[in-house]
Amino acid sequence: MLALSRKKGESLMINNNIEITVLDVKGEQVKIGINAPKEIPVYRKEVYVQIQEANKEAMTEPSPEALKKLFE
Repeated sequence: MLALSRKKGESLMINNNIEITVLDVKGEQVKIGINAPKEIPVYRKEVYVQIQEANKEAMTEPSPEALKKLFE
């Protein structure tokens, strides 16, 4: 993991097309802005984990009962 120090108003670049800017710092909370192309998804980690778990569940083989419910 790369750890960087930034002050309010300072940015960092990822690749050539993603800019992360520190917008505000209040106590232990940091507000950041992310400027990235629309085709690059940006999620909070807890949301990303939920999406991954839902995708894993969707990939499991459905039970015969679940299939019956689809066609009822």
